[in-house]
Amino acid sequence: MKQILLITDGCSNVGESPVMAAALARQEGIVVNVIGIVDYGTIGELGSLEIAEIAKAGGGMSQLSGTRKLAQTMQMLTRKTVVQTIQHAVNKELKTILGNSSVEDLPPDQRSQVVEVIDELSENSPLDVALLIDASASMKPKLAAVEEAIRDMMLSLGARQGASRMAVFHFPGAHGGEDAVLDLDWTDDLGQVRSIFQRLAMRGATPTGPAILKVMDFFRYGTLEGHGSKKWLEEPGRGEGILGDYVV
Repeated sequence: MKQILLITDGCSNVGESPVMAAALARQEGIVVNVIGIVDYGTIGELGSLEIAEIAKAGGGMSQLSGTRKLAQTMQMLTRKTVVQTIQHAVNKELKTILGNSSVEDLPPDQRSQVVEVIDELSENSPLDVALLIDASASMKPKLAAVEEAIRDMMLSLGARQGASRMAVFHFPGAHGGEDAVLDLDWTDDLGQVRSIFQRLAMRGATPTGPAILKVMDFFRYGTLEGHGSKKWLEEPGRGEGILGDYVV
């Protein structure tokens, strides 16, 4: 199973629509979850709407969180999405066998057996989580909490019976044209999570859509310099914008 876990505190303002990028990720079997970090009140109506729309288009979940509960929120979203993905696959298989039946339609004893299978698969299925972190200027005071949450999440992933890996990215980069930067390659080693953002140069722009596309390249090719990931967005009617024209 493949996931992008996006952590951001505001609206995208550069490049392709993040909603369209999340929709493309979903087409390629990558679930996109989104956490909005909130310190005071809300992050604003527009930002909250974008967060929800990105997750919806990406087949994932969204959650607003303060820095104190960030680690707990990351682990909760990842766990719920894994279970949701497994349940969706099981329901699809049930429909093939039983027509339009779902887990909820089964008799209690059979439903219990299916739920046990879902729990077992959730615990044992291989999982890759790409953590994508908004490093725009407004996120600077929150990065220490993000880094601590990464350590906690790796401990949580390490406790699973199935193989789990994490890669960490931030956006934008310090140089022009860097839509996303790889901070930590795929690893299951907690010791590799060390001062990831210590030398990070904060910038004001928030290219969320392009950053998602870059992480998709990494899933495909093992590098951020993949090929052709933007062609889908260059088709007629696929213009830029915060929400774009994608409807789930």
